[in-house]
Formats: sequence, C-alpha cells, structure tokens
Amino acid sequence: MEEQRAIGLDLSLTSPDVIEILFEDASDSNIFLEVFHANKERPEVLKLLYEHPSTPDDVRTAVASVLHLPVLRKETEPVKRPVVTEEVEEKRKESLLIKIQRLPVPKRRLLALRGGREIRSILIKDTNKDVVLSVIENPKITESEIEMIARQRSIPEEVLRMIASNREWMKNYSIVQALVTNPKTPPGIAIGFVPNLKTKDLELLEKNRNVSEAVRAAAKRVLQVRKPR
Repeated sequence: MEEQRAIGLDLSLTSPDVIEILFEDASDSNIFLEVFHANKERPEVLKLLYEHPSTPDDVRTAVASVLHLPVLRKETEPVKRPVVTEEVEEKRKESLLIKIQRLPVPKRRLLALRGGREIRSILIKDTNKDVVLSVIENPKITESEIEMIARQRSIPEEVLRMIASNREWMKNYSIVQALVTNPKTPPGIAIGFVPNLKTKDLELLEKNRNVSEAVRAAAKRVLQVRKPR
C-alpha cells in the first residue's frame, strides 16, 4: 500500500488516463501546473496539457515551449464562452463519475490519493474499502470533508478508526461530535471521546437511541459528574 500511496502522490509516475481525470476536477485548477512541473520528460502527458481546454494560458505556453509547438494566440476579439447551465454541469459530473467507475481498483486508489474535492466526493462512496481509505489519506482533504465523512453511517468502520486516530482532526469539536454520534463508530472508540462533548450534546446523546447502550451510559456518567442530581 505504501508503494501505491507514493505513486499516487508522485504525478511523474501517474498514468495519463488518471491525469486526464484529475484535469476534469473543476475544484482543483492548480493541478495543471503541478502536472507540468512533474512531467517535463513525458511528452504524452504534456500533449494532454497542451490540448486540454481548461489548461491555463501560462501553463499551455510553457508546455508549447517544451514540445516546440506553436503558442496558441488569443483571439483579438474576446471569445464568448458557452453558458454552463445546470444541465451541462450535471452531464459533466455524470461523465466524470462514469470515467472513475470504469477504472480498476489500483487506479481508483491512486486517484483517491491525489484527486481534488469533486473526485474525493465520488470516491468516498466507492464500494472498495481500500479506495475509501485512500481518500482519507489524501493530503488535500479538509476538516469539513472529514466531518461529513464521520457522520456517514454507510462509511466502513476502518475509516472511522482512522479518523479517530488522527490527533489534529480530533482537535476539531465538530468531528469529535460526529464520530461519537455515528452508530457505526465502535463503542470502544466513541466512549473515549464522550467526556469531550459539551453538556448540551451529552444530554442529547444520553437520549439518542441510535447509538449503543454503552455510549449512552457513558454520556449519563459524565453528566452525573458535571451536574450531580
């Protein structure tokens, strides 16, 4: 797995089909420059950059220089870009989803490690547990995403364990609260974070029939200490 992770983070080793999907993630425009710097010795990848419609002008110019291709000049008159309607955007997302789903598991794992927010939102729902775990290892993942993941009842238990073991994430109260109240979180892990909850959340947790009896009992014990009856 460590080898897979290293490849996923090294764009100079990533296959062109995976890189092409990375280009389609509208939330991560920096990927074009990163791919260029990592692939100056890979003409097939540089050609993707040169031809992709979303490649920034400065990156395309730099690619043209390396490939000894003509620099694409801007039109003297501004080009009217097509309006991106809700329907067009929906089709784009659907196309991205289909392309990702067609990839074999090893490539989905690499994509999970390197993809932007849109790609992560797709792969966090992947049926393969290792792909989902790779999403959590993505260095660009945000705490707001982690909180949403921690609330999902369909998420694999191993993912919740991984989140709980990250000290930085567990400094975020919303993530702690999400983990403790998720019925999928192993009681042994959830109970350890119960004392970190605010009193008002403990009161709700004590009455929450979705979590285990052990977690509710832990909430009750902490409340009795804070508010002796």
